[in-house]
Parts: sequence; structure tokens; C-alpha cells
Amino acid sequence: MEEVCDVGERNGAGNLMRLLLANFSKMVGDTGGVAKVHCSFANEMRRRGHDVTMIFCDDKVGKPFFQVDDGIELYNLQHYEDTDVVFPTYLKVKREIVRAFSTRRGRAVNNEFVKKYLLVPTKCVLERCMPDIIVTWQTAASKVFLCDLETKIPVITMSHGDPEDIFHTYPQEEIPALGKSAACQVLLPSFAEAIKKRFPNMKTVAIGNVVPQYEEEADLGCEKERYKIIFIGRLVKNHKRPHLLIEAFAKLADDFPDWIVEIWGGGAKKSYQKNLEALIQRAGLEQRVFLKGTTHDVASVLQKGDLFVCPSAYEGFSLALTEAMSMGLPAIGYKDSISVNELIQDGITGFLAEDGVDGMVHSMKILMENQDLRMRMGMAARESMRQYEASVIWDEWESILDECRKY
Repeated sequence: MEEVCDVGERNGAGNLMRLLLANFSKMVGDTGGVAKVHCSFANEMRRRGHDVTMIFCDDKVGKPFFQVDDGIELYNLQHYEDTDVVFPTYLKVKREIVRAFSTRRGRAVNNEFVKKYLLVPTKCVLERCMPDIIVTWQTAASKVFLCDLETKIPVITMSHGDPEDIFHTYPQEEIPALGKSAACQVLLPSFAEAIKKRFPNMKTVAIGNVVPQYEEEADLGCEKERYKIIFIGRLVKNHKRPHLLIEAFAKLADDFPDWIVEIWGGGAKKSYQKNLEALIQRAGLEQRVFLKGTTHDVASVLQKGDLFVCPSAYEGFSLALTEAMSMGLPAIGYKDSISVNELIQDGITGFLAEDGVDGMVHSMKILMENQDLRMRMGMAARESMRQYEASVIWDEWESILDECRKY
């Protein structure tokens, strides 16, 4: 573990803060970007000398997939001291029924669960850690603190996707909590407008996620027996859409016999996992397309790659994509994919394809047959990620935390 800095020595006495980081979603074994950012945020703020408490909500008992450093208090609200509650079956049934008609109403059932079962343990943690400031990972968590518990402690609400969704697909009762927040963080400058047009006086800051600045980089210049197309992400049909990559590669495989595809990630429903396996088998690609599962060593996976494909329908700030670009891989995504179409500079760091299989085939073919272009775009991709270097992002966060605790 890295040595904890003395914040008084770094920034002057009085800047040490007690932070409560609240993510009202699952964390046990979860490999998603939200969980990764939660753990990274906590670890860095602890390293900088702040007192850090993390809370999350998970039916499972256990530890997060990502490392949480010593000295950080970590609480699963569903299994806090005398509390031991899982999401009830009757609420799961209700959620599925209403979600068929309205995503917003389906999400409201989650809030119903939290309000009925988790307010007491949340209040206990709040009184226990006495934070100077609370950072929430979703508006649902902000609602708990600002509307249900009516805390006067400043809350910064994070947005991990396009905040426009908050006003269309999130429960109405969460929106007032956004307006009561000391600040709202968005991932890209273009996302700020959705907040500002509803809350003109809201302090809205654009702070991206930290992107590792790898010392090593993908070797795109050497001749290889096998060239690799890499996908990393949760295997979710209507979001990450790895099936589109498989379908696109199936149309190119015969013309590029020295290329393979590695699909890294977990979280697939059994039916979708079987669909992916069947898709590979029907195309006769069992020795060319590999479902690799999860990994703790993303850097090694990326370093051995030649091209990264992100077929997501949308993203907030794709960690897999940005880490691939930082490793020096050219990237392909879709023109209509929110966030992806800002992170990839079309024709410079990769390509933005027309949605669907044929658009992906076209862009993949150009890069698969042109090694020099892969190298040029990979170098540009690596350079474009320097703006998300760790010290830059964490300094921005520390500044807004210090400012908002005086809110």
C-alpha cells in the first residue's frame, strides 16, 4: 500500500477532510466502471491523508472486486451490524412488472427498498463517521441524504453517464436532491448543459475519470503470427453489445486469417452468454473468437492487442476504451454512442462507425489491413489520454471537495 501523505504538509493545515463516499449499488465482486471508480477514489483520497468511509448496497456478503486500501472504513448497508436484509422477492417481482411499462417507475422500486430497509443503517454510518462532505455515485443516494435524512452536510452528486437521462428515466423524487446538491460532477464538458438548463445556479464541474498513463505500450510495429482485436467490458446485450463485434468479425475472418478476437468481461445473463457462444459456433470461429472472462491485469491484455473495439450503444466515460487508448491502441466505436463519440477522434485516434454490423465491418477492415495507420492512430490515441493523468484529475477533485465543504 502507498504511504499516506500528510495533508497538512501538502496543502497547509486545516485541509484534512472526513469523506463519505456513497454508492447505492452492488460492489461485491462487481467488475464495472462505477465500482472501479468508487474504489480508486477512496484509495487516492486516503493516500492524500483524508479520512474515508465507503458505503454500498449489496445482497451478497464479501469484498469489492477492486482493492480497497487499509485505513478505509467500508460498509455494506444491507449487512451492517444488526441489519441483514436482501432485496425482497415481492419487490423484485414488482420492479420487473412496472419496469416493463416504465424504466422510471422500475427504478423507483429500488428507492422504495432503500427507504424501507436502509435508512437506519445509513443514518448510523452518517453519525459514526461525521463527514465534512458526502460524495454520491447516483441521484438515488443523494435523495437519501438530502431528502430522506435531510442532512445539512454538503453533498456532491456524481453523474456517470449522460445526465440528460436523469430527467427522463430516473424517478421524479430524485431530481430535487440534485437541485439541493452543493455541486454536480459530470464526466465531459458537453454533459454540463443538461444540468445547467434545469438548475442555472448549480455549480457543475466536468472532471473525467483517471486514465492510467502506462510506461509500456502496445507493440503495433512488429510482425506477428496472430493479431488481436480486444473487447473489454461487461457482457450486456443492449449496452456493451459484444455480439456486434463477433458478427462483424465473422464477415472479415476469411480475409484476415491471422487475426483473432479476445472478449474480456463478465456479468452476462446466462441466456446472453449462451447466445454469444452459439454465435461463435455458427460462424465456425471457435479457434478465432475467445470469451476470456474477467481479469485483474488489464494492462497486459491491452499491451498484447492491436486494435480495440467498443461497440457500446452508449457510455458515460468508458474506462476500458480510455485505458486501451492510453496503451496506444487505435479504437473503433459508433458515431451515435454518447461519450464514445467524444473520446475517439474520428480519423485521428480511431474511427467512429455508422451504427450496426456493416459500419463496424467497414472501419475494422481499414485498420486491419493497414499497419501504418494502426501505428499512427495508436500514437495519437495515447497522446489524447494525457489530459486524464491521475494527479490532474485528483487535484481537481480535491479542489472541488475543499470548496464545497464550505457550502
